[in-house]
Amino acid sequence: MSLRMRGRRMRPAGVRLRTGVRWKIAVAIAAVGALIAVTLSLVVHNAARVSMLDNARDAQMWRLVFAQRVYETSKPKEPRFGTKINDPALPPQLDQLMRDGRRGTYVQEHASGPPDVWAAVPLANGDVLSLHVPFADRSATIMKDLDRALIIGSVSVVFGGCALGVLIGGQLSRRLRKAAAAAGRVAQGNTDVRVRDAIGGVVRDETDELARAIDALTDALHERIEAERRVTADIAHELRTPVTGLLTAAELLPPGRPTELVRDRAQAMRTLVEDVLEVARLDSASERAELQELTLGEFVERRVRALDPDVRVHVVHESWVNTDPRRLERILGNLLANAAKHGKGPVEVTVEGRVVRVRDHGPGFPEALLKEGPSRFRTGSSDRAGQGHGLGLTIATGQARVLGARLTFRNAAPEGTPEGEGGAIAVLWLPEHAPTTTGSFPVLRMAD
Repeated sequence: MSLRMRGRRMRPAGVRLRTGVRWKIAVAIAAVGALIAVTLSLVVHNAARVSMLDNARDAQMWRLVFAQRVYETSKPKEPRFGTKINDPALPPQLDQLMRDGRRGTYVQEHASGPPDVWAAVPLANGDVLSLHVPFADRSATIMKDLDRALIIGSVSVVFGGCALGVLIGGQLSRRLRKAAAAAGRVAQGNTDVRVRDAIGGVVRDETDELARAIDALTDALHERIEAERRVTADIAHELRTPVTGLLTAAELLPPGRPTELVRDRAQAMRTLVEDVLEVARLDSASERAELQELTLGEFVERRVRALDPDVRVHVVHESWVNTDPRRLERILGNLLANAAKHGKGPVEVTVEGRVVRVRDHGPGFPEALLKEGPSRFRTGSSDRAGQGHGLGLTIATGQARVLGARLTFRNAAPEGTPEGEGGAIAVLWLPEHAPTTTGSFPVLRMAD
């Protein structure tokens, strides 16, 4: 039995909604504006109502006093002007004042309709003269107009505050997005980007402080990386001479198993020094490609056969590319060496247009390499990279960057796949257009 949800999507557990700064500021300003508008509207409404009721009570008392004088001086004594003697509907509050011998006014509220304004005075003979009339229609109309104006004003304040919040938040959000984009370019290795220049603007706020902090951090990291690169290059350069002398001296040793071990280790050390120097040159971003136009499938097939005749090459679609053949051969050599050392056969190379894939059938790339990319002197898990120095894929990635290409890594199948059905796949994506800052001119292909 299956349950199908229609009309809406279920949000996975742990996923949080993402809202921008613009709308958060707009909602905050609108909420504060609404709170202030409602509070002021209630204060103004109550103050106006109390003032109008006080005026009505004073006017009612003035009318009653005038009616009292007329009543006391006329013969026979009869209540006039709507007054009553000992009105049974007299509110208890006024009745208590009359018993104390005091005159007063009272506003009697009703569930529906306007309130009644009462006024009462005690007479000399113990009777009570009272007068009550509904709250004036004109006053009620004024209150309705006032309430309408307050509502319109409150709504205008809320919408105005929301628009102002969107404007202010939009400017702040735009500056933050520019800062984030600039920081992203810095993270990709473009250390010439300045976050402070990217956000621009005349107004100075906290985003400028953030930009200056990021720029300072970028400068510090760049200086540290550059210092480490120089130290690495200097050490490797200084080691080149003694390692070369050691290798030459090993050639003079008498034949034998110890001599072979010494020569092998000396050659491995020389290879390591050369790799470290190459990584240092790639890190300095001073390398330039010497471009030539060539047929990719034919070139790959010829170079792979020279490097490892057992590797199978399959050209799906031939394509002309403008690239550096020496660097391309270096990338292929490192990928094949990595597959031979850490994977299992058969190793396959596929050329399809401008894309070159190198696949083995071993345990696959380590998870750390798939997430973070190649890293020098980190060989990954012991099942695939327990030997070596982790420089082969690092150099291949750096050389691809010089060519303007992209080198990606993935596994052919997830973990748990039977042996022989998985494997590691390295994909080289050559660019459609050659790099423009090569420092050299491409070799033109002449017509037959």
